[in-house]
Amino acid sequence: MFQGENAITIDDKGRLAIPTAYRDLVAQACGNRLVVTYDVYNAGCLWLLQYDHWQRLCKQLESKGMQSPQARTLRRKLVAAAAVVELDGNSRISVPASMRAMTGIERRAVLLGNIDRFELWSERDYQAQMQTPLGDVDLEDGLKDLEL
Repeated sequence: MFQGENAITIDDKGRLAIPTAYRDLVAQACGNRLVVTYDVYNAGCLWLLQYDHWQRLCKQLESKGMQSPQARTLRRKLVAAAAVVELDGNSRISVPASMRAMTGIERRAVLLGNIDRFELWSERDYQAQMQTPLGDVDLEDGLKDLEL
């Protein structure tokens, strides 16, 4: 399970170092392979998914076909733009320049561990997201029973 908030720096070549606390977990759970793709819910964020989770997700999307506009949009945002990345000898991954440009992720970013994935945010968008509180109306009925 991934959890935690990490301020990170992306170098001039678009590489970021996976924080030390996650390295063993990424090696064991992911075989040092992650998939970088767009977060379909937040414009300033990328998802870094475990490779096996990614494969299951692709099979699910494939089973939905291409007939509905929603399926086509999901496939375009998730699959068509995705990049498989492997940690190098310094535990870094390269984030494609096109993805960084589209999301506004620059030198200073935030990497979140969010249970089954990482979220990579532009620092600005992450701060804006976290400064916006949730109200009761924001929680769906299925979430109101959580002990928050």
